[in-house]
Amino acid sequence: MDKHSIQSAPFGVVGLGLMGSSIVVALLVSGHRVIGVAPIPGEREKSLHYLKDLLSHAEKAGLLTNDKDSYFANVEIVEDYVSLQHCKLVLECVIENLDIKQQVYQRIAQVVSTDTIIASNTSAIPISQLQKLVPEPSRFLGIHWAEPAYMTRFLEVTCGSETNPLVAECVASLALEWDKEPTILNKDIRGFITNRLMYTIYREALTLVEEGHTTIGDLDKSCRYDMGSWMTIMGIFRRMDYIGVEYHLKSYQELFPQLSNRTDVPVDMKNIADKNGRGIHNLDGWYDYNHAEAKEWEEAFADFNEKLYHLAADFHTKRMELVR
Repeated sequence: MDKHSIQSAPFGVVGLGLMGSSIVVALLVSGHRVIGVAPIPGEREKSLHYLKDLLSHAEKAGLLTNDKDSYFANVEIVEDYVSLQHCKLVLECVIENLDIKQQVYQRIAQVVSTDTIIASNTSAIPISQLQKLVPEPSRFLGIHWAEPAYMTRFLEVTCGSETNPLVAECVASLALEWDKEPTILNKDIRGFITNRLMYTIYREALTLVEEGHTTIGDLDKSCRYDMGSWMTIMGIFRRMDYIGVEYHLKSYQELFPQLSNRTDVPVDMKNIADKNGRGIHNLDGWYDYNHAEAKEWEEAFADFNEKLYHLAADFHTKRMELVR
């Protein structure tokens, strides 16, 4: 797998919603040319405006070394898949619908070469299932980004049962040049790494609420001011080394039998979902919002990500020095 031939060709991104557009900007910031396919009628013009806004945010955050217009000149937004024909890596970012993804993969495969890497940003559908929809499934894998893609160091590379390991290694190597700290999931499992970890926390947290032990607000405070104070620098196992493995062993033995292993959906979550609660996006979620508060949360999160990105980069350098 020739990384240099991939880099010299434009990267393709299909689906330019919130996540797809953010990924396009991440690739532009890394100096790549990008062809974005906007398959939904009316999406192209909307995407162009949104990409300019995201590049402005990246510029404000100090991620650009030239003016934003020079980066914008490296993206081409099209409606026709034929424009992807020279790409060596194409990333699908459409909705989590198997039939729609199959149509997208067929359109991509019709125009690209047989050695072009085809990837999905899915966080829900197993890669082993998706790669069956692609000719030469060994070149298919998952490349799961975090939002905003251009200002987070996370990237999860997931192999399906038929993925060539060299493809995964090549993508992980590319990710380093995108200023990511990639993880590789060698065996495709439902939820991948981060979702399995997060939903374990959600399950325990919502059980504590249902049983009357605490509140949603206090759970959020616990995560912000305990885990939130060390996770970015240490992760979980280096934290265990820092505190002492013997301490965690005792807690493991005493606490694990008490933890929830329920498989049902908590009632409070189901109630919110049944009334189409989407949090700040429609002002109905675990908390109550008005339009001004929702906007403030969006701005606060963007500002926080900007600061955290630079902080994480600084401590990444320090960690590398410690490893050496």
